[in-house]
Amino acid sequence: MTEQKKRIIIGITGASGVIMGCRLLEVMKEFPQVETHLVLTNSALITLQNETEVTIDRLLSLADITYDIDDFTAAIASGSFITDGMIVLPCSMKTLAGIANGFSDNLLLRAADVCLKEGRPLVLSPREAPLSLIHLKNLLACKEAGAVIVPPILTFYKGASTVDEQIIAHLGTILRRFGLTPRDYKPWK
Repeated sequence: MTEQKKRIIIGITGASGVIMGCRLLEVMKEFPQVETHLVLTNSALITLQNETEVTIDRLLSLADITYDIDDFTAAIASGSFITDGMIVLPCSMKTLAGIANGFSDNLLLRAADVCLKEGRPLVLSPREAPLSLIHLKNLLACKEAGAVIVPPILTFYKGASTVDEQIIAHLGTILRRFGLTPRDYKPWK
């Protein structure tokens, strides 16, 4: 009997730091047992062009399956399509607000809503500073609904001194929630 691949949904929003979502997809290539399902917000495409030299075609090629943000017939819009959870990296405050309030007006929000309602892991990596009271309330609402909140925090104790080492440290923290440890991740000894 063939073992079923893990399915992880990757959501990338227009928050600053879209390179972290790109690196997540690159790192996921280390795990052939994982099938990645990518959905990008329209703002993510704009931020990708403004913050990186990564092309849209390159980003899309990193995922196993990609979806249009407005495709509510996509597999990931249904709880009957079994996944192992979802990562939103980076997570904009707009997306956070949508998730916190069940306002599923695009596929990324719907996929997150499905993960929460089905009790599947939902990891949000919010990217904003400073945080307003509204942001904090939305973070709390998501946490109370079952999401795991993993902001991109600098990690000095692991010896990460470059931006990419910081990103890998962050990705390791996220992916270990799914039983995956990136090759270059340095856990605390």
